[in-house]
Order: sequence, then structure tokens, then C-alpha cells
Amino acid sequence: MVTIIGGGIAGTALAGALAREGLPVTVYERRSAVGAGAFLTLDRRAHEALGELGVDLGELSAASQEVRALGVHDVGGYRALPGDGRRLYFRPDLMRVLTDFADGTTARFHYDRPLTDLDSESGTLWVAGESVIPDGAVIAADGIDSLVRARLEPDRPAVYASQVVIYGVTTAAITLPTEQSVLHFHRNGNARPADAFGHQWSDEMAVWFARIRRPPIPLADTGFHPVEGWADQIHATLPAIPGLIDALLAVTDTVHVTNARNVPLTHPRPPRDDVVLCGDADHAITPAAGVGARDAIEDAAALYRALVAGTSVAEVMTTRRRDILAERAEVAEAFRRGRF
Repeated sequence: MVTIIGGGIAGTALAGALAREGLPVTVYERRSAVGAGAFLTLDRRAHEALGELGVDLGELSAASQEVRALGVHDVGGYRALPGDGRRLYFRPDLMRVLTDFADGTTARFHYDRPLTDLDSESGTLWVAGESVIPDGAVIAADGIDSLVRARLEPDRPAVYASQVVIYGVTTAAITLPTEQSVLHFHRNGNARPADAFGHQWSDEMAVWFARIRRPPIPLADTGFHPVEGWADQIHATLPAIPGLIDALLAVTDTVHVTNARNVPLTHPRPPRDDVVLCGDADHAITPAAGVGARDAIEDAAALYRALVAGTSVAEVMTTRRRDILAERAEVAEAFRRGRF
């Protein structure tokens, strides 16, 4: 049996894939349903991994919008980069596809059943206060505030990544001077992290975000707020584009505000075969990187291959960590040289 902690993107996709191969799977999820949140993009690699897991790519396409290109606006002017198979999803729509996929299998999902503790020595779980002794591997896909990581690696907590991120969705159609179906990024210089404003629009609506360098906001202040409360700080992010920002704020009622955080991969403890971290639980990265969901999905695909083949999940995740670190180093160098 495989026990998965967390029924988000990676946990749900992995559960459905394993159950399709005849492996018994149980998922524990603390929320009553999974689907809240803002919007995100998935690139070609993420879709290839979902396809390997068995998720219908046609259904994913129907639940999303094409990102034809990435438009970068900065001190060097404007550059259009390939979209690389990216599609824009509202998180509830993506989760609806993944949940339908998993619901068509024998995977057992227990919502409103939070993990409340873990004995890191014996591997015993406490779910909703009741002890559970897993018969097989435990995959911890319980997110950036992973309780499993806190028990296995208490010296590796999530850390603030120097930015507050604000997400907005317009309540009406809007026409903008930028190219349609292109994910546009406006930023100040090549420093990391950089203040930035982004948007994409279609005939029906627009989505946008602002990343602002500032001290973190209290946890109680994260979540949804009237847009007026953040308008001044959003304007201050990139004052060179006030007309664009004004147009988007005028047809936005509420925004979702959160602290950007990372989970460091410096000097982690070696993965274990009995309890292994997956996705944001192991290596969450600020939304500015745009690859956190893809990393989690590729983790799920790698774990799927290992579990079906009966090979070591610890070895798989050791390789995944190495590859992720190498890729992040390459991206950081490209960013430093102004190539993105």
C-alpha cells in the first residue's frame, strides 16, 4: 500500500496513476476539498509528466488557456520568449480535472482527515488524532508547511523570499495595449528578486499579479482583500506603467495576497524509502520562478515510476534534488546575464 499525505496537485495525480496500475493507495487531506487558490501556468514538461501519469491532456487543454509566449518588458526593452507549451489554469479548474482522474480509480481519498503527527522513528502516523501504521511507503505531498518535513527535518523550515505576491482577476472583459494570450512580465532590472508586475488577457477576462519587495505581512493578513487596500503599493511596484495597472485595477474587486516563501535544498537530510517528501514539501520555490507546480508534478512522475517498478523512492528523490538544484543554478545564471 502507498499512503499519500496531501491531496493537492502532485498527491492527487500520483494517487490516480498508482491506482490505475493496481497499487492500493490511500490519501489523507486536511481540507474538505482541494481547489482553492489563484492561477498558475504549467509548461510542456509539466504536461508531459501529467500525460505519463495518465491524465487526459485533452481535458487539461479544455480547462485552461494557451500561453502563446512570454513577454518580458524591462530596461532592455521588450522580448518575446517561446511559450514552450505553457497553459494558464485557475487552480480549481486544474484540480477538477485531476480529481476526476483519480476518482475513476480505486484510490481512496479521506478529506477533512489531517495528519496531526508523525513518529519519525517508527513511521507511525496520527491522522485526525488516530494512529495509523502504514503498510508501505508514505509520500508526503503536504505542501510548503509540511508537518512531515517538520518532523523529519526540523532544521529546514520554509523561509520568506523577500516578496509579497498579489494575485488579481478582473470581473469584466478588458482590452489592453499588450498582445493577447501572452504572459507579460514587467520588471525593474535584473536583480533577484525584482519588483514585477505581470498579466495575461483574453476576450473574457484578464489575470494579473504583482511581486513587491517588502517585509512579510502577518499570517492573519494573507488571503483575500479588497483591491483598494493594496492599490498604492501595486502602483509603487512599477510606476512606469500606471495606465496598464489602472486599467486592470479598475475591473478587479478583490486580490489574494501571500508571502512568497522557499524551502531550502541546502544540506537536506537524505531521503528515506519509508517516508519521502514530494513537491513543495521538499523544495518549494517562490512563485517568481514559475516552476514550483512543474517540479511537484515531475516528482510525482518519478515516484510513480519507482513505485510501479518496486525500486527505491529514496534514490529517485536524491536524483530529483540534484537535478532541481542544477537547473536552478542555470536559471539564476541566465537571469544574472539578462537572458530572461
